[in-house]
Amino acid sequence: MSLADLTLDQWRSFDAPTARRVTQQAADLVGGRVTGVDTIEHLGAPLHRARIERDGCEFALIPGGPVSVGFDLDAWQPTAEQAADYAQSVEEGYGYCSDLRAHLAQVLSPRRSVVLATVLMAVEDENLSERPADMPAALAARGLRMPSADEWEHACGAGAGTLFRWGDTCPLDRIPYGDDTGPHNRPNAFGLRIAYDTYRSELSSDTTAVHGGDGGESVCGGYGALLAWLPLATANRNPVMAEFVHGPEGEDLCEDFSTRPVLPL
Repeated sequence: MSLADLTLDQWRSFDAPTARRVTQQAADLVGGRVTGVDTIEHLGAPLHRARIERDGCEFALIPGGPVSVGFDLDAWQPTAEQAADYAQSVEEGYGYCSDLRAHLAQVLSPRRSVVLATVLMAVEDENLSERPADMPAALAARGLRMPSADEWEHACGAGAGTLFRWGDTCPLDRIPYGDDTGPHNRPNAFGLRIAYDTYRSELSSDTTAVHGGDGGESVCGGYGALLAWLPLATANRNPVMAEFVHGPEGEDLCEDFSTRPVLPL
């Protein structure tokens, strides 16, 4: 079996020695070295976290196969505190819809099933070195590529169907920027530093999506706590921000955006 065909279910079924052996195979395949393999508890079952370094960049193994991405709004109910915080934002003139659920429907991708290849994905995002339109070629010269939007969401959520990679709630007594104790500071289940700073704006190969942040817009605008955390939601694609990024204004601000390189197996 090709390592690219490894499924998340298969990966979770491995014992620790098998996970280490498969990780070494992946490292040998790409000319890298294993920097760590550990096991955590995730969604009620063990999950291995594997890291491989190549050319000074550390990658995490992201198992694929048939997976679910996006957010199921029909199965979600806001807490009373979330509803109140959003209502306050609307009252103060922020928020695009009077109803929170309607607003989320505009910015989150819907829950859906996809089939993805297993890849290595950079633990840290990196600032763009070229204009967004030129980044695919720049990465290809290094044997890398941009992630697809589905790959980014899967890598961020790691199988969790919650609003954020850590759950459905967020602290509403503070905003994420400058908060060193919030859940966004922890590595995610695959060991990625992802959806960690609303001032980041990660690009994927989907030009209609921006992930992991909104360039600080919600924080600078003082939109309210929930709306300040929302850019970190796993399925948030920030369509308005994406339109700006890939428009003429965004071409001149490429150093303000980032991407998360993918190393295919």
